[in-house]
Amino acid sequence: MRKKVFKTAPLPFQGQKRRFAGGYALALSELSSKQEIKVIVDLFGGSGLLAHIAKSVVPEAKVIYNDYDNYSQRLHNIDKTNRLLADIRSILIDEPKDVKVDGKAKSKILDRVQLEDKQGYVDYITLSASLLFSAKYAVDFNGFSNETFYNRIKASDYDFSPNEYLAGLDVVCYHYQELYNKYKDVPGVLFVVDPPYLSTDTSTYHSDKYWKLRDYLDVLNVLIDTNYIFFTSNKSSLVELCEWLDDNKKFCNPFARSVLNTQNVTLNKDAKYTDMMLYRFLKE
Repeated sequence: MRKKVFKTAPLPFQGQKRRFAGGYALALSELSSKQEIKVIVDLFGGSGLLAHIAKSVVPEAKVIYNDYDNYSQRLHNIDKTNRLLADIRSILIDEPKDVKVDGKAKSKILDRVQLEDKQGYVDYITLSASLLFSAKYAVDFNGFSNETFYNRIKASDYDFSPNEYLAGLDVVCYHYQELYNKYKDVPGVLFVVDPPYLSTDTSTYHSDKYWKLRDYLDVLNVLIDTNYIFFTSNKSSLVELCEWLDDNKKFCNPFARSVLNTQNVTLNKDAKYTDMMLYRFLKE
């Protein structure tokens, strides 16, 4: 039995849906009350938060977490990450908080990180959250070493159980289209679709190409005649595009009869956007 329901991913992840945790859980509850949901497929699994919440809300369903970004590897290496952060915390003990780290301290940190990198595993995204400017992330030593460091070090260890967070989930790693084809004809399937946002930095995603407009539009194919919960933002103008196509009778709008939920997000005084969640469940 699940002992804890996480409202946020236990380790930093660019684009996790923690602000939508409550609304997403309510949408799942509403859909499952109308019709039996047998399988939930999180096509773009990311941090696993959406899959984790899905399992807590619909525990009888089979929940597929598509860990395409290897987030579970980061979770299972948390002991190494905590030891490394503890050593960095010692290096910064006399450094003022929330200011730029001087050259000597930065060199010591890089020596320690490079040693860890040579010996095994380094979670650069989690390190970035403690040492780089807000919302900046590095994915390897070269990128990490070239950034300016700030003493934003986490004051204590990350305290969670990877097995508890991933409990009950079927963890897989597929291209989303392959996974969709595998489950699209399964009765009672619900697809959770949270692709990288268009015009958003995707440098921390496990991908060997830039997420282009064509890639983003290809995702629409998994929304046609399926049950889904879909995430996007007003930065892409995707919903507006589909409404225009529908008005001009060129395209069947997959968002028709969906329920829209929005969240305003403020990055800083000059950067704001609106997160969007749409959901529906077709009657058989």
